[in-house]
Amino acid sequence: MSIGSNKSGRGRPERRRAGKNLDALTRRRRIPWDVVVFAIVAVLLVGVIAYNLVPKAIDQRETAKFTPSSDNPDPSGGIDGVVKADYPAGRHVAAPQRVAYDKSPPFGGPHDQNWATCTGIVYPLPIRSETAVHSLEHGAVWITYNRDLLSQADIDALETQVSGQPYTLMSPYPGMSSAVSLQSWGRQLQLEGIEDDRIDQFVTALRQNPTISPEPGASCATNGGFDPDNPPPFESTAPGVDAAPMVDPAPGDAGGN
Repeated sequence: MSIGSNKSGRGRPERRRAGKNLDALTRRRRIPWDVVVFAIVAVLLVGVIAYNLVPKAIDQRETAKFTPSSDNPDPSGGIDGVVKADYPAGRHVAAPQRVAYDKSPPFGGPHDQNWATCTGIVYPLPIRSETAVHSLEHGAVWITYNRDLLSQADIDALETQVSGQPYTLMSPYPGMSSAVSLQSWGRQLQLEGIEDDRIDQFVTALRQNPTISPEPGASCATNGGFDPDNPPPFESTAPGVDAAPMVDPAPGDAGGN
């Protein structure tokens, strides 16, 4: 009995010490899950913020590059493919007289005495070019497209970029050589599709540009001589002999405005 009691007595302290050592080891190896979860949430939060802010910062930098300023009054010079021409302003014709435009679509020159409403209007049918050119004189951007070269989905997407935007208008233009063409006074950019960053660049650089537009700030609202619900139609035939020339003839020359 005494021998068995002694063995039993000696075993208990050893088991207690082993248990304490195991508990201490377990505590040392226990994973701090609250810290891990906090770290994961923090990383995800940083990722979400970066995902949302980085593209916006890039867009803001790109927008700034094409925003007119005293140091860069004509940012369209940095847009590949922009065609430039100088046109005198303020030369009007009265419908039904037409203008012998030198570009198609035209982007400057003599124009109708009434401007096309350019308050973000999307015209479903082609409109009289002479009215649209007057809108350009006021600082608007006219976006035209060829129905035969764009899908309806592309046309719908292009409309969302124009609808409701001040100093813009959009209409189809029959027979246009490119799928899309953007016009401001004295500037034009022709493109093969709508997925092109240059559309936004052109609008940013030239809409209401005080250096390029002859009459920046002039009204784009509907005037008494133009009905946006029933605008003067596009004329596909060549201008007649009575068309206004692009350049005033010298004294003594035949022709005239």
